[in-house]
Amino acid sequence: MKKIAVFASGNGSNFQVIAEQFPVEFVFSDHRDAYVLGRADKLGVKSYAFELREFDSKAAYEQAIVDLLDEHKIDLVCLAGYMKIVGPTLLSAYEGRIINIHPAYLPEFPGAHGIEDAWQAGVSESGVTIHWVDSGVDTGKIIQQVRVPRLADDTIESFEERIHAAEYQLYPQVLESLGVGRR
Repeated sequence: MKKIAVFASGNGSNFQVIAEQFPVEFVFSDHRDAYVLGRADKLGVKSYAFELREFDSKAAYEQAIVDLLDEHKIDLVCLAGYMKIVGPTLLSAYEGRIINIHPAYLPEFPGAHGIEDAWQAGVSESGVTIHWVDSGVDTGKIIQQVRVPRLADDTIESFEERIHAAEYQLYPQVLESLGVGRR
């Protein structure tokens, strides 16, 4: 069975959806006070957190992450609201084994504010993308995508809610397609 780790920086709603359906070896957060750590605790999932500023360099920070992944023999890293760009240390050790979810229909609206950028652009639809992580920002090979229409009576909040709902459907489908066994 494939062993997965989920990385999240904040709320962790995608982590929760994943952990309720699949065995998660651990969750990692780059913020010691992230809400995702409480979610992990409630679900009985091991968690780790440390911050970049605690290290002399990004390479040292990422080496600590690689050591954690290696220690747990992780097969697949699932980024789920992890707001750090994966650098060369982590990427070289786990390339081809890191996936990311992005709240836009890539290549449209890459970067940290996909939902807001799509909203501001006035698009009639956006979406959700899950892709392999490479050295670019949201440029890796696309695994699966789904479109989410912008409705006439949408507010940015309702648009964002529907994008998140699509994420909660898509991530489990992709994990299953990649051979991750359900609980």
